[in-house]
Amino acid sequence: MLRYAVLATLLSSAPLAAQSVPPVPAPAPTPADALPPVPAATPRPANIGVTLTTSLGPIVLELEKERAPITTANFLRYVDARKLDGTTFYRALRLGPDTGLIQGGIEGDPKRAFPPIAHEPTSKTGVLHTDGTISLARLAPGTGRADVFITVGAIPFLDAHPEKPGDNTGFAAFGHIVQGMDIVRGILAAPTSPTKGEGVMKGQMIAAPIRILTARRTPPAPR
Repeated sequence: MLRYAVLATLLSSAPLAAQSVPPVPAPAPTPADALPPVPAATPRPANIGVTLTTSLGPIVLELEKERAPITTANFLRYVDARKLDGTTFYRALRLGPDTGLIQGGIEGDPKRAFPPIAHEPTSKTGVLHTDGTISLARLAPGTGRADVFITVGAIPFLDAHPEKPGDNTGFAAFGHIVQGMDIVRGILAAPTSPTKGEGVMKGQMIAAPIRILTARRTPPAPR
């Protein structure tokens, strides 16, 4: 196969004037007012930071208040009322060598619970279940309260899939971890009890749940 083609042109016998190239006049400068405007930088969304201080160390969240306003406001309601202080991460679901999720929150404690909120699907918010996503746990759509889970690795089947039959609205993702994924992975690796838990959660409950000491608003982490 011919990979390269070389064209050699010999002008040694042509007069020098015939080989010279006439100069190209320089273009006139463009007036400043005729230049196209420089597009303004897209402002960074004003997200909200929250730090969960656990018995293993801090997990810093950045919540998507603009894209997922309902779910973010709900979580902040629990944070500001200090309803998450003293709760735990109690579940570790391992889906692969470095994929799964941890779940924590009030674990159905009626003394800590506010009314459930409307479901905010990923098909509406665009906040997907990628690595380090925080999302609202639920049973039927519209039953989510304060229990949340954090993903390790991308888990796209947790997103909304309206093309599928049945309950296809997925879970309401509303933020991401910006610091402390090592803590999250440590919780995912915690020993689980073979007998604790009901139904599909049996065998996924952490034998010694990891305490959430405090949950507080903090400035969003710089990018």
